[in-house]
Amino acid sequence: MFDKSPLAPSGWAYVLGALFLALVASALGVWLLAIPLWGAFAMMAWFFRDPERVADEDPGAVLSPADGKVVAVQEVEAPELPGGRGRVVSIFMDLFNVHVNRAPISGKVLSITHLPGGFMPADRAVSRVKNERMIMVMANQEGKTLAVAQVAGLVARHIECWAAPGGNLMRGERYGMIRFGSRLDIYFPLETPVRVSPGQKVKAGVTPIGDL
Repeated sequence: MFDKSPLAPSGWAYVLGALFLALVASALGVWLLAIPLWGAFAMMAWFFRDPERVADEDPGAVLSPADGKVVAVQEVEAPELPGGRGRVVSIFMDLFNVHVNRAPISGKVLSITHLPGGFMPADRAVSRVKNERMIMVMANQEGKTLAVAQVAGLVARHIECWAAPGGNLMRGERYGMIRFGSRLDIYFPLETPVRVSPGQKVKAGVTPIGDL
C-alpha cells in the first residue's frame, strides 16, 4: 500500500509539520526562523524518502533488507535459527541512507519479537546484542529460515515493523523502518553462502547478500 508514496508512511507528519512551520514563518517575514525551518523541511523529506526498487533477477538470492554499509560478517549464536548458531551480516545505516527496510526473501513471518535494551552507537559490534531490537523470523517455501533484527542506536530510538506473525511477505516488500540512522542484522543458517564482505555498500531490495 506504500508503493506509490514518495515518502515512508511515518514521514508525512514530520515533513508536513516542517513545511507548515516554514510557510508560516515565511508569511510572517521572520526569515531568521523561516530559513532553518525550510532546511529542516528539506532534511525531513530527504530522510523519509522511499524510492522504488527492482529486485535482483535471481529468485534464490537473499536481498539486503537495508541500505548502508556492511560492517561485519561473522559466525554467532542465533537462538532464532535451528541449531542455535548462524552467520550474521550486519548493515549500518547512516543518516543519509534510505531507512525503509525490505523483506530479504519471500515467505511466511514465523515470529516477531521485541527485545528491550540500550541505545549504544549502532556501528559498535556490541549493539547487536545490547541495544533495543525487533527480530523477525521468516521461512521460505522450502522451510528454510532466517532472521532479521532491526536494531536501535544512539539517535535511532524508534523501530517500526509493519509485518505481523503468520503473514506473508514478498521479497523486496517494505516491512518497516528505523528513525534516525541505525543497523540491521540478518542471520543466516551456517551452511548459507554469503555474497558480501565488510566495507561493501548495499541497497535494500536490490543487492544480493546470500543464498538460501
